[in-house]
Amino acid sequence: MRELVIALTLATLAQTLISMAVYAPAVLAPAAQADIGLTATAIGIFTALIFVAAAYAAPLGGARVVRSGPVRVSQQCLLWAAGGMALFVSAVPAVIAAGALAIGMGYGPATPASSAMLSERTPDRLRNVIMSIRQSGVTLGGALAGALLPVLAVAYGWRAAALLVAVLCVAGAALLQIVRERYDAGRTGVRQAGHGSHLFLLRMVFRQAELRQGAFTSFTYAGAQMCFGSFLVVFLTERVGMSLIDAGAAYSAAMLSGIAGRMVWGALADYFDCARLVLGMLGLTMTLCAFVITLVSPQWPYAAVIALCMACGASAFGWNGVYIAEVARITSGENVALATGAVITFNFLGIVIAPVVFWLTVLLSGSYIPAFVLIGVMALAGSLPYFRKAWQ
Repeated sequence: MRELVIALTLATLAQTLISMAVYAPAVLAPAAQADIGLTATAIGIFTALIFVAAAYAAPLGGARVVRSGPVRVSQQCLLWAAGGMALFVSAVPAVIAAGALAIGMGYGPATPASSAMLSERTPDRLRNVIMSIRQSGVTLGGALAGALLPVLAVAYGWRAAALLVAVLCVAGAALLQIVRERYDAGRTGVRQAGHGSHLFLLRMVFRQAELRQGAFTSFTYAGAQMCFGSFLVVFLTERVGMSLIDAGAAYSAAMLSGIAGRMVWGALADYFDCARLVLGMLGLTMTLCAFVITLVSPQWPYAAVIALCMACGASAFGWNGVYIAEVARITSGENVALATGAVITFNFLGIVIAPVVFWLTVLLSGSYIPAFVLIGVMALAGSLPYFRKAWQ
């Protein structure tokens, strides 16, 4: 159990630091826009570049884990993220774009690496809750970026805040060196033929029915998650008439519910041995939230809006840990890293594609209603196979 606690602590720390780097450009954009020469909204381009690079790097990360070990790959991920943040400080758009790609190259393999680190040390009865705790690092990284970086930017400048994230990532990589030899003892040191091929890894997914289903669900759930995360504040301010402070508080409530949700859903999935049913119910909850949010109006009590945002957060931001645990259950041994890297590519593709479709739907229809209905249907489609399998 001691080894599991150490591995979980280090994996969560690495995930948190890398996620801070992912969210930092968006958080610092308002302070940096004058120096960069672009409006803060242009940060969406750089965010898209991060996830495009992550989608490319994630499947290759699994092969690197087999060859070099999960700790070494986690260190590399942290250093990629640190380098990306250092490039962000340049305030040159082309260099920042390169930095976004670097951050994505670090973000993509982080989950396969930490899954491999934890899966061999986690008993089956705790698989879902352990993976959920680890995945909470993603949301925690975003929460820390939102809470700390603006304060630092005001006090010391946005460049200092960005460099602090880079320094923390380097420090995290150095800390992991302490356990590198012990936790990477199973590394092969050999480049396996085909493991570095995207085609090989996609075939691994499509050969197995449960992985195929998981890839599709990952695409739909991640797309819904990113749409909620990207457009919730804009919707509440533009269409519901909330102040930015009130809308931001609602968004924070959603994020905090996501952190709590990951713990609760993981614990429920382990206690009742019903991970697939939990995943299906979370998709159904996302669908209901998306449909209900179309009814929100300025007449709604603020408490009701907060409650709805918390439900959105607990489901749309809370599914990831149970999902990653399911991938680990389906596979075994070195294939955990390979399969996780392969299926999480579809997660990143959903993150890139769904918000664009959402934005185009709003643009063409002039309303948020069809856009939220669309992501509700998308989440429903991803959930249905889990209900069928769970009740067979």
